[in-house]
Amino acid sequence: MKTVLITGVAGFLGSHLADSFLARGYKVSGIDNFIGGYKENVSDEVLCHEVDLDNLTAIQPLFEGIDLVVHAACTAYEGLSVFSPALITRNTSQITANVMSASLRAGVRKLVYMSSMARYGTQEQLPFTEDMIPKPQDPYGIAKYASELLIENLSKTHGMEYSILVPHNIIGSRQKFDDPYRNVASIMVNRMLQGKQPIIYGSGDQKRCFSFIQDVIDPLMVACETSVVDGTVTNIGPDEEFISINDLAKTIADILSFDLDPIYMPGRPQEVFEANCSADKARTLLNYSTSTTLVDGLTQLSNWISERGAKPFEYHLPIEFVTEKTPKTWTQRLM
Repeated sequence: MKTVLITGVAGFLGSHLADSFLARGYKVSGIDNFIGGYKENVSDEVLCHEVDLDNLTAIQPLFEGIDLVVHAACTAYEGLSVFSPALITRNTSQITANVMSASLRAGVRKLVYMSSMARYGTQEQLPFTEDMIPKPQDPYGIAKYASELLIENLSKTHGMEYSILVPHNIIGSRQKFDDPYRNVASIMVNRMLQGKQPIIYGSGDQKRCFSFIQDVIDPLMVACETSVVDGTVTNIGPDEEFISINDLAKTIADILSFDLDPIYMPGRPQEVFEANCSADKARTLLNYSTSTTLVDGLTQLSNWISERGAKPFEYHLPIEFVTEKTPKTWTQRLM
């Protein structure tokens, strides 16, 4: 039986990956400290270890006998990283160093890393393609790109297979929706279900594409189970339905029959204005396709949050320093 270990297994992406591996007959284990996920996301069939990845001594034995490591764990807080760089760096690049050390010591055959479109920063043209020179412009993006370089360096030095995948702006069931620092679509749904107006930073003309979870899982599994994108970077996500944050709010409001009048707050520092990744490579090599429209994906997300019930936002992470640029939504807990 093949064995896979997933870091961040209780998270949105990690838990869906675990289910896909289980359905394929893998023995699945996972590591999570539950900073960014829900314990109920994890199937009873997964051997889940509640331990912090920055504790190398504690995690080393968990990699023994593992064929494949999928490294999805990260405090993926791009906006917060500008005000909590130590927290984000420790739980992004430092934990990647630990995962690499433990994997190489245990003789793991292959590691697949879930990176971020934050690696690209602001580029001269859209969409972002894998051959562009990364220009990360916040501590989170810098830490993700540093992790990529670390994985490439150590894998090539010691002969471990690796792939670097770039999923982005995923939506769907199991996404943490009571987190005030990230997941814009889930935050909007949660607020509207509470009868509160969505909060938009800046003009709202910033543009993104959003990926439905199952559309992302299928090509990720191809990358994990084959060698077609080994040793390379591959974007995983749609390049169609490029939408502004204003239009995202309107779309969600229409789904929920909500009378929309957004609250506008000052923009967040170092936010990329337009971010859109090309999916051409994933279409060609990983059979990627967008089978769920944005409206259908947002509808499924809204229904899932509605079924669980709207929740108060939990300010569960520290802001390391506060300046005049720190969003008042966080410092005054306005969410």
